[in-house]
Amino acid sequence: MTNSSLDHLILDSSVGLQLCSEPKEFELIKRLHAAQEQGVRIWFYVGEYSTLVGDLNRKFGSTSSSKDASLVAPRQKLEEMLPGMQWLSALTGDIPASDDSDPIATALTYAAARLAGSTWVLTHDERRAQKGAPFALAGNFDIPHPVGRVPFIDLGAQQDRIRGQIEEGLHRVLHHGRYVMGEEIAELESQLTEMSGAAHCICVSSGTDALLAALMAIGIKPGDEVITSPFTFFATAETIALLGGIPVYVDIDPETFNLDSGRIEAAVGPRTRAIMPVSLYGQCAEMDDINAIAQRHSLVVIEDAAQSFGARFHGRSSCALSEMACTSFFPAKPLGAYGDGGACFTQDAATADRLRQIRDHGQQGRYHHTVLGINGRLDTIQAAILSAKLTIFEDEIAARQCVADRYAMLLADLAAAGHITLPVLRPHNTSAWAQYTIRVPDREQIQQYLAEQGIPSAVHYPAPLYDQPALAQSIQDCPESDRAAQEVLSLPMHPYLDGAAQVRVANALYEAFADWSNTRAPSVAAEG
Repeated sequence: MTNSSLDHLILDSSVGLQLCSEPKEFELIKRLHAAQEQGVRIWFYVGEYSTLVGDLNRKFGSTSSSKDASLVAPRQKLEEMLPGMQWLSALTGDIPASDDSDPIATALTYAAARLAGSTWVLTHDERRAQKGAPFALAGNFDIPHPVGRVPFIDLGAQQDRIRGQIEEGLHRVLHHGRYVMGEEIAELESQLTEMSGAAHCICVSSGTDALLAALMAIGIKPGDEVITSPFTFFATAETIALLGGIPVYVDIDPETFNLDSGRIEAAVGPRTRAIMPVSLYGQCAEMDDINAIAQRHSLVVIEDAAQSFGARFHGRSSCALSEMACTSFFPAKPLGAYGDGGACFTQDAATADRLRQIRDHGQQGRYHHTVLGINGRLDTIQAAILSAKLTIFEDEIAARQCVADRYAMLLADLAAAGHITLPVLRPHNTSAWAQYTIRVPDREQIQQYLAEQGIPSAVHYPAPLYDQPALAQSIQDCPESDRAAQEVLSLPMHPYLDGAAQVRVANALYEAFADWSNTRAPSVAAEG
């Protein structure tokens, strides 16, 4: 079997038996390792595990005195032989609806259909192979397709790492049935409070609803002004406008893309109620300066930390740097759910109580509505997923920093020549690296060339908010925001981006500039 396209391989018990009973260096294991290096994900179906144990016992005997301890621990043996192999759950729908001469083969077929992309089931059983797709004889398995696209983010690799915890959390919610405001919500809020250092956390249904609830909690009304950045996602200003407030834009620092704190005070007026700095791309805004301005003018500071949860500012965590903060759990965020989600953070107990009311239609007790609110509750299932992800979150933030450091090394010559501008991280900051965003001239041409090389990129963001039709304003004094919107380009960034993939990205960027067509990025060893 030669594969022009392959995403997944499921091993049946006959292949599992071979892996558990033969030396590491036999030919099939080499080909499976090669497949993994090409990005193919390898699975063993949980529904075949008891069959594998029985086959091993019949082949070697079932006594615990066996010389090879792995024969009575096939799970450990499989994971040792194929690091990174995943366990594919057996679901009720895998059971054949009628009599079947090989019900496990039917179950494997159903399980293969659940996986997105091209999937084959490897077997040594010729009867199964004769059934055709998705079965294939392991002896005919060939090294899969050449390297394809570099993933912009890789949620699959993350899921592989914590699949068991995610499945346990999902099953717990499915069994207790409290899909709205189940106990997992309070558990997650406690975990987020501890991690951030904020006094209170209130989980909500999205990052946008977090911003909206925070503005409602401080009583923003028509005509009130909120100072914010024009260079960010639409929701920042959208939530202000939804309440009748007026976004007042202050230009950005050209190095960090965050609010230029030196320009804020001049924008404060008699109708100003709050400052909403955005900690863009994962790096905190200059929160001490902003808080000082707010204190002088009796304003509330709400950090828009949609991209910066996990970052630090002078050793303190994003979301605990001001009176209030909001973050997003959109799937692509450093801490992302499998759907929408968000959270509000505050240091004030009374504000926390208002936020809890607002997220649940303004209720103070069942069917007693004392204020206007929103339907802003986080789903219990998303809370269970986020709790599982929190167990590896700090490791992932450290891995993102390694990816950023590697990019800086690989792209240093391009930056030194003035072809690109690399991200600038202030010495007192650490970043969550939600994005790795560079500046380039002729962005469309560069982006097109990268795409032709199988390398995705993104533009965060192509227009300042005052140029958006729904919020159009005549702004004359934000030249840095205008320039950033023409030049920013985000490269692939996630904790599982290895050195080999980054070399591909770097080489493509070098090639994209005509003056550097004969230059390559320095090589680095591929890392997991």
